Amino acid sequence: MNHDVAILRNLANQYAQIAHQNEMDRVWELHASVNDLHPQRPIVLIDELPWHELNVDGSLTLQCEDPEFRQVEEYLRQTLFQHKYFPGDMLVKPYFSVVKTVHHTGIGVDVKETTLSGDDKNSVVSHKYENQFHSIEEVEMLQNDVVTYDREDSLRRLDKISEAIADILPVKLTGEETGYGIGHKAWDTIATFMSVDDLLYNLIDEPELMHALVRRLTDIFIDMIRQYEEQNLLNPDSTYVHCSAAASRDLQKNPIDYEHVKASNVWGRGLAQILATVSPAMHDEFEIQYAIEALRPFGMVYYGCCEPLDQKIDILRQIPNLRKISITPWADIRVAAEAIGKDYVISAKPNPANLLYAASDPDVIRKELRSLLHACRENQTPCELLLKDISTVKYNLQNLVVWNQIAREEIESL
Repeated sequence: MNHDVAILRNLANQYAQIAHQNEMDRVWELHASVNDLHPQRPIVLIDELPWHELNVDGSLTLQCEDPEFRQVEEYLRQTLFQHKYFPGDMLVKPYFSVVKTVHHTGIGVDVKETTLSGDDKNSVVSHKYENQFHSIEEVEMLQNDVVTYDREDSLRRLDKISEAIADILPVKLTGEETGYGIGHKAWDTIATFMSVDDLLYNLIDEPELMHALVRRLTDIFIDMIRQYEEQNLLNPDSTYVHCSAAASRDLQKNPIDYEHVKASNVWGRGLAQILATVSPAMHDEFEIQYAIEALRPFGMVYYGCCEPLDQKIDILRQIPNLRKISITPWADIRVAAEAIGKDYVISAKPNPANLLYAASDPDVIRKELRSLLHACRENQTPCELLLKDISTVKYNLQNLVVWNQIAREEIESL
């Protein structure tokens, strides 16, 4: 165990030297300026990485034996590695976060699927789902997710990690950051309960069934957030909201009782990726009208993921406290920026497939990023460049290094 602690203390010391720099205060203000709609400049973020392809210098190799210490080690090593090679405008928080242990009973239905992997070291796999809902009566299988805070385990982990590194790097018990895990994602859930074809055909052939499903899942989400509030499980000091920048002075204007953190103190997240191909009217009917209710309690809302939303900005405007919209590679950034103007932040998602050309053909990256940035500049739209969903870099770290450098150069040239 002393061997593990020595490893963590060395890493914590390196991490603290970065986290406690005045530079991190400047980065926080940079993030907040974008989210508060008076940007100093666009920001660059990189997340969801194929870490198994990046260990070029051995610094990502885990050495701790204790499983809980290995989790701490992994976070510290990955943060240090990214800060060294492709930092973008990453914000390194000035403490180590021990997230409260939370137990979920689930919603009463287990996913039935077949998966296919192209790389056994990569967690990104293809999914084929079995249809489990054929009638409205079957919707009754869905149950409220009972959330339980495990205080004993949370304090145990807090004490254990604090004893190891707290004199070097502060250790703090925190709630969960809102994002994909606790976002309103009814349609992403439904997409795991039936095939894509069944889901899309059912919107036309079985609309009552589909409304019943999204209604029930929305009620489950609303009840889950109630439980998170009652048990003080939300984190008002989040660095990110599912990879996207979360810093905001506007959000901090809502009074915070740290013993009873409310949804109004945190970001809410909404998405409906499987509805990418449906019309704005259908998206509005089957998703937005439910999202309005589900996301109303939150202080700010980030909407969208991989679905193209450039033609749907008008219906998104109905969402209370909407502040940021995801614009993916499958959307027209020019159409989106013109429709959004100064009203919201665009979370612009460069195509991760293009990353494979970064080292060998950097003009591909430069052209794409220039197009994204110019569209936002022409419409005075606050913008973050968020490179994510990176399933592979073909085991070539330089692809990320070069992409990061080009992004910074293009922002500086604006």
